[in-house]
Amino acid sequence: MQIHLIAVGTKMPKWVDEGFKEYARRMPSECSIKLHEIALPKRGKSSSAKNLREQEGVKMASLIPKGARQVALEVNGSNWSTEKLSERLKFWLESGQDIALLIGGPDGIEPKLSAGSDEKWSLSPLTLPHPLVRVVLAEQLYRAWTILQNHPYHRA
Repeated sequence: MQIHLIAVGTKMPKWVDEGFKEYARRMPSECSIKLHEIALPKRGKSSSAKNLREQEGVKMASLIPKGARQVALEVNGSNWSTEKLSERLKFWLESGQDIALLIGGPDGIEPKLSAGSDEKWSLSPLTLPHPLVRVVLAEQLYRAWTILQNHPYHRA
């Protein structure tokens, strides 16, 4: 299984790239994380959020591997504790399917893409900056994996 993090936005600050890479590097080969970045469409005075989301959605959909389980990161998604995430990770590993985690742009995920997702997950009720989401997501996936391995990283 491979985890595909499909995120709108490029040219992240150095600390974001380094933080994400650190946790992605720690993941084992059986659930490695691969980042796919999508450039933000040009925004102007006449740009509509709906049109921008549609453009992003088309690009995101093209990067989802065939047969992958889609998980949309949404504010109104399910709130998972770290322990619950480790249960989900175990389920994903046992299914053998690749996982596509979808992080939309400033206007959210294209509604059709979200509706077609197998799961919706909310990292927090807080509004988090998109760059930070990548780091938090990678760290939490690593933490969930360490729980499954009884590794001391997670000390609950």
